[in-house]
Amino acid sequence: MKKVFTGKTKDVYLLDDGNYRLVFKDDMTGTDGVFDPGANTVGLTVEGAGMAGLAMSVYYFKLLEDKGIATQFISSEENTMTVKPIIKFGGGLEVICRYTATGSFIRRYGEYVNEGAPLDAVIEMTLKDDERGDPLINEDALIAIGILKPGEYDEIKTFMKTACNVIKTDIEARGLKLCDIKLEFARDTGGDLILIDEVSGGNMRVKDGDETLDPLDLSKRVIG
Repeated sequence: MKKVFTGKTKDVYLLDDGNYRLVFKDDMTGTDGVFDPGANTVGLTVEGAGMAGLAMSVYYFKLLEDKGIATQFISSEENTMTVKPIIKFGGGLEVICRYTATGSFIRRYGEYVNEGAPLDAVIEMTLKDDERGDPLINEDALIAIGILKPGEYDEIKTFMKTACNVIKTDIEARGLKLCDIKLEFARDTGGDLILIDEVSGGNMRVKDGDETLDPLDLSKRVIG
C-alpha cells in the first residue's frame, strides 16, 4: 500500500490491485475551532470524527447505489474505505447544492437574500484549490480552461440534484433539515460519471430546529 495523497480529512493509498484506500482522520474543516463544511482549512480535531464520517459515507454510498446512482465505493473496514480508481475533472471539482441561504452564500449575497431563506436546490461549483480558497467557477469558465467539455456541466448538475434529493429525503425522514451539501464527482475508468470521496456530516449542513448539528451528532442521528 503506497501513500499517494495527504488530505485535510483523509489520506489516500494506492493498493496493489489498482484500487485506492481512503483513511479517515479525526480532523474537521473550519476556522478557529469552529466547524464549517464550506471551509478549506482544518479548523479542529475531534476524536471519533473519522469513524463517524466513514460510517455515514458507507451508509449513503450504499443507499445511493440502491437507487441506481453510481459511486466509487467498493467496501470498508476499520477506519478505511476501498474505492475505485477515478479520472478527476482538473484538480478536483466540488459541487454544492443549497436548499437554504446560509454560510458562504449569505456572505456573498447577503444584500439580496436573508439568512435562512429557502432556495430551490441552487447548484454551485468550486475548484479544489486550497491556495486560492476553492474559487467558485461557472460553466463558461470551466469549458474555457478545459476542465469540462460542452454538456458536462448540465450532466453533473442533474446527477447532483438526483443524488442530493435521495440524501435530503433520508435526512428529513429523521425530522432534520438539510440546508446545503457539498459533493465531488469524477469519471470512472470507463468514462461514466460517478460520485466520489465521501458523503458525511463533514460536507453537509443539517439543522434540528434552529440548531446546526456537528458531524458527530449528525452521524448518531443517521447511523445510531
